[in-house]
Amino acid sequence: MDHKVRKALEYVRTVTDFEPKVALILGSGLGNYAGQLDVLCEIPYTEIPGFPVSTVEGHDGRFIFGTVGAVPVVCMKGRVHFYEGYEMEQVVMPTRLMAAMGAKILFLTNASGGLLPEHYAGALSLITDHVSLFVKNPLIGPNDDEEGPRFPDMTEVYSKELSDEVRKAAKDEGIDLTEGVYAQLTGPSFETPAEIRLLKQLGIGMVGMSTVIEAIVARHIGMQVCGVSLVSNLAAGLSGKALSHEEVQESGRLAEEKFTRLVTSSILRFGKLD
Repeated sequence: MDHKVRKALEYVRTVTDFEPKVALILGSGLGNYAGQLDVLCEIPYTEIPGFPVSTVEGHDGRFIFGTVGAVPVVCMKGRVHFYEGYEMEQVVMPTRLMAAMGAKILFLTNASGGLLPEHYAGALSLITDHVSLFVKNPLIGPNDDEEGPRFPDMTEVYSKELSDEVRKAAKDEGIDLTEGVYAQLTGPSFETPAEIRLLKQLGIGMVGMSTVIEAIVARHIGMQVCGVSLVSNLAAGLSGKALSHEEVQESGRLAEEKFTRLVTSSILRFGKLD
């Protein structure tokens, strides 16, 4: 275990011995879901030694420990991003820390731009695969063989078992769930129309500035991963209007009710898995 992660874990254990099954990362505009947990305790990121702090509006910046039904969950209310100026190892430190706490499942959420017709503004989309070619791989550097192999397989980053449970949850809740491939770009500028045309030719349905690097690290250390993206807007050049972070936040507010139902139903299903 990285010494910074170890030091952060030692601090967390002075506050709580809570052991989560599910680690949930809440994306832009989706932080209100944290209110659905039966909260046991909270730890602001600023209190954890060496921990990166989110600087983006709409990202609160705290771990929330609690339960959804009987399922123990650690929730990141606010993530950190590469574009904020952090080194890659800092950006993925929260994922490593939640795994060290005991989490076996990583449930990723984000806000994205939609590229294909099925990924319309306001849609909830299951991430079935990703493209990581546009960001620095978070595993570059010395490898800890106790965490995972030097060259980890990425054939199934997003667990088929977990994805099936999300599909069933969407059906139970009467939620239209689209599916597709997600690409992470560095940001913080939104993509140009030319970049969007290129991504569409690659078969990418959703684009954003997070998630992929966290998924890679989680798979490397043996976690099961699933992801749901809120398509907050049509990508550059597809809607005829300028893009803004405010639009992303507003889309999160509008989708809050169905997002809450989908995430809750999915986590309850995850709790029944071995």
